Amino acid sequence: MIDAHFHRRTYDTFLGGDGIERRFSGVHPWQSAEIDMPSAMQSLESSLAADPAMGVGEIGLDRLKAREIPEVQRQAFERQLELAAVYRRPVVLHGAKCWGEVVKACRPYAGTIPSFLFHGFSRSEGLLAEIFSMNGFVSIGPALLNDHAVNYRRLAATLPPDRILVETDLADDDPAAGRMDVLADIHGSLARLRGLAQAELESILAANARRFMDP
Repeated sequence: MIDAHFHRRTYDTFLGGDGIERRFSGVHPWQSAEIDMPSAMQSLESSLAADPAMGVGEIGLDRLKAREIPEVQRQAFERQLELAAVYRRPVVLHGAKCWGEVVKACRPYAGTIPSFLFHGFSRSEGLLAEIFSMNGFVSIGPALLNDHAVNYRRLAATLPPDRILVETDLADDDPAAGRMDVLADIHGSLARLRGLAQAELESILAANARRFMDP
């Protein structure tokens, strides 16, 4: 099973499963006000130069903690998009309550950033056509397991099969979270929702993960 977005430490982001693993490095929007930005960007660039397999993420913008997006978040996001474009690396995106702003920021990099994963995406279906035009993928998470999340389940049921991935957004080293059990539950629920055999879904997700990482 492929987990398109999980963590090993608070901000370390990974995609993995079925013999696939890719690490992503970046400054999460919640971190942006807490770190020395020039040093962090220099460190990220050095990591990208040293590891041709590394992606950029989880990066983006966030309105969960403030009504307005802090300027430091925008600056960090823009600089990391620039680095992803220079090194032509796939990007994992965060856009809580501001997906429109995230898509707008990514638009100039379509074609130079090879692929985008819209992690935790929901409630912005009007953006999907543009997301797909930028070689964007959407990852479906644990909200799918909530029978009352009608709109989210509809999104999961209707996404194009070549644009969908599955994520837990859980910490791999937290045994209480049971990441692999949650992952199995999401995969099973998604297969039933889309009327697919489990093996068929696994094949689709693995192919999508490879296309996201190596478009």
